[in-house]
Amino acid sequence: MDSLFDLHDKPAFDCDELRNRLNALAARGIFIGGSSWKYEGWLGQIYSRQRYQVRGRFSKKLFEETCLSEYASVFPAVCGDFSFYQFPADSFWAKLFRQTPETFRWGFKIPEQITVPAWPVHPRYGALAGRENPTFLDSALLHGAFLSALEPYRQQVGVLIFEFGVLRQHSFETAAGFVKALDPFLARLPAGWKFAVEIRNAEFLSSDYFACLRAHGVSHVYNAWTRMPEIAEQIAIPGSRTSELIVAHALLRRGRPYEDAVRQFAPYDRVQEVNEPVRRGLRELIEIARVDGRPAFIFVNNRLEGNSPGTIVSITD
Repeated sequence: MDSLFDLHDKPAFDCDELRNRLNALAARGIFIGGSSWKYEGWLGQIYSRQRYQVRGRFSKKLFEETCLSEYASVFPAVCGDFSFYQFPADSFWAKLFRQTPETFRWGFKIPEQITVPAWPVHPRYGALAGRENPTFLDSALLHGAFLSALEPYRQQVGVLIFEFGVLRQHSFETAAGFVKALDPFLARLPAGWKFAVEIRNAEFLSSDYFACLRAHGVSHVYNAWTRMPEIAEQIAIPGSRTSELIVAHALLRRGRPYEDAVRQFAPYDRVQEVNEPVRRGLRELIEIARVDGRPAFIFVNNRLEGNSPGTIVSITD
């Protein structure tokens, strides 16, 4: 049983102890945080309910607008998954970065307009569903609509992640085809940023894929996801460490669809299911970073076990 987190009831949460652990790791260049931060289930753990009272009642609006500051008082980093779905306006970025100290580090997903070869057949995409995406791997769009807006905050941006969802055979039949498209795009990336690639096709974990990333100084994201090998298995693949920067994203138990995790774990107020294989993989990456002196970003999602603060307590214990 975890020393700071009981699996059955919502216990007292030692926020100070977690903060101290994470600060000590961040001082060594190892940044650990969640995927997003606006979770009411963390009230009484990471968040103090009284901070978000308006006329004696909890204000969801005030919480969502301002809780980032309290999050950043505990965690040294977070992954902004929201940017996968939009190109935020300059005013949005300014408001976001005002809420975190200069020592805080961000991971951001590159917008899907750049990483989706064809729009998924899903109601969210409306008339675009099923159509080819003309801005797939568009360097000009990346520079003009995303990197330029982040330029004033470059020092606080720890890593930028290209997430490629499951790529169907009509887009890329083989890993070689994916690498052939990816290689010239990565070659055009500007200096001064840290980039990483997160894939969801297990068959793409090939020597050519890792060699491509290594040639351009781009990190492979060790990810826990429904159709990917366990993180420890990815670590064991020869050549999987493709740059000095270690990046991990622990999202789902292998074999579990995202929607099932949401139904099972919301409102994310406690660890409901220990995933020891993923914990072992994350601990291994932390140890590699400590021993080798490598910088690292490790992001943990609530949908992995039910409560990412509890998972982070365990992997740093």
